[in-house]
Amino acid sequence: MPATTSLPNATDHPISLATAIDMTTLYRANREAILATTYQGMDILPLSETFNRDSIDALLSFTGCAGIRIYYGMDENKQVHVLLVGVNISNEDLLPAVNETEEDEPEIIERGQRCPPACPPDSPLNT
Repeated sequence: MPATTSLPNATDHPISLATAIDMTTLYRANREAILATTYQGMDILPLSETFNRDSIDALLSFTGCAGIRIYYGMDENKQVHVLLVGVNISNEDLLPAVNETEEDEPEIIERGQRCPPACPPDSPLNT
C-alpha cells in the first residue's frame, strides 16, 4: 500500500446528518451479510464503540499529536474493536515503546463501550 505523509484536511471530514444516517443504516443492514456464514450471529462487527472524552483528550494532548488514526483489531473471540492512536504532522503513528511503560509516552486507546452488547440510547444513527 502506498504511504502518505500528509494528514487529511480538516474541512474534508464533516458530513451531513442525512449522509451519516444513510451510511449507518446501510452498515447495519449489511454487517452480518458481509461475513462468512461461519461468523454470522457472533456480533463480530460492532455497531459502535463509545470512548470517554478524557481518554481522547489525553491522546490529543500528547506533544506533537496532530490527529487521530483509527485501527481495527480483533480479540480472541474474533470480535472487532477500534484502536485509537495519535499521529504527528507527518502522518506517523505516535506509539509507546513496546515493552516499557513510561509516564510520558503516547497512549493507544481501546476498550471502548462496544455495541452490542452495551448500546447507546436510540438516535437517528442507530435505529
